Amino acid sequence: MDDILPWIIGSALLDAIIGCIGIITIWVSKKNLEGILYLLIAFAAGSLIGGAFLHLLPEALENQSHESVFLYTITGFFLFVVFECYLHWHSCEKCEIHPFTYTMLFGDALHNFIDGLVLTASFLVSIPLGIATVFAILTHELPQQLGVFGVLVKGGLSRGKAVLYSFLAQSTILLGALVGYFFAGSISGLTTIMIPFAAGGFIYIASSDLIPEMHKAEGWRKIIGLLFFLAGLGLLFVLKS
Repeated sequence: MDDILPWIIGSALLDAIIGCIGIITIWVSKKNLEGILYLLIAFAAGSLIGGAFLHLLPEALENQSHESVFLYTITGFFLFVVFECYLHWHSCEKCEIHPFTYTMLFGDALHNFIDGLVLTASFLVSIPLGIATVFAILTHELPQQLGVFGVLVKGGLSRGKAVLYSFLAQSTILLGALVGYFFAGSISGLTTIMIPFAAGGFIYIASSDLIPEMHKAEGWRKIIGLLFFLAGLGLLFVLKS
């Protein structure tokens, strides 16, 4: 397992940098940024669905019963529902009261900690899947962290503090990744739980956060989004082969 630790740490640090994404709002126009994010969201949705159904679940089914795999998958899905509903930044998206910005940061930090567990679980399956997972996490975190930045500024923080606090919350992915790695190496059976748990998280993120965003597009933009979704699925199919 030692050979994948640098991949895990490097990937987690790369994701943590996304917490500083608010800086780009200084140079990029809102119109251009929205177009780029839409394509990234569509590709990430396909990648997450492909990662769950083509990689994680087949791997989990090789080592445990169908009932256990699907129970852990449902558990992962449900816990992501809980994070999203009660802790994650979507619940505070329209909030203008200053204390709520800190509630949102706490929830976002917990969400990123779980992302760290997902990241480690993917690398434990294979390095190619881990790399694909990194891309999927980065692309769904990119628009998400732009939203976090906007909420923090709207809640009364300066741009500088909003970037700093967003980065700190995002950095908990490294903690989650390390916890997942060291516990997986010392506790028998943890990896078999983490893999279907990760699949449940992938399915939830794609179906709850990303695909609904794709539905907001109209005309040719929607068709292009579907093509990018298929491209994400195709990437994971190729990696599986």
